[in-house]
Amino acid sequence: MSELVKFKFYETALQANRDKQILAESGINSFIANEQLIQSDWLLSQAVGGIQLQVFEEDLEKANQALKDYRENKEFSLEVEHTIADPEFDFVCPKCGSNHIYRDDSATSFFGISILTSHKFVCYYCGNEFTH
Repeated sequence: MSELVKFKFYETALQANRDKQILAESGINSFIANEQLIQSDWLLSQAVGGIQLQVFEEDLEKANQALKDYRENKEFSLEVEHTIADPEFDFVCPKCGSNHIYRDDSATSFFGISILTSHKFVCYYCGNEFTH
């Protein structure tokens, strides 16, 4: 029986779930550890090693290759199909043109409390980070 091994570490659940989906599309089973714990108390992140993406030992090389292939080919696959009808913001991502973006409030929060309005945005579609 194969063992689960720690594959990658993340600061946010969004990043971990994105890579988990990429692996699933390649037919690789993966599991996210510590996601709920860190989302409930982010101060524990350093103590438990962050949010972990785990794969079975025999899938380790295949998982590395799947993420590498995705990153090498993602710029060619952008066709901006994933836009939302009524966006919260009236501008688009400067890299891909999608209006499926969100404000990154982690840049302006202190102990989980947002104290300033963030001008940093992230595109859900291509992952581009930009200011507006």
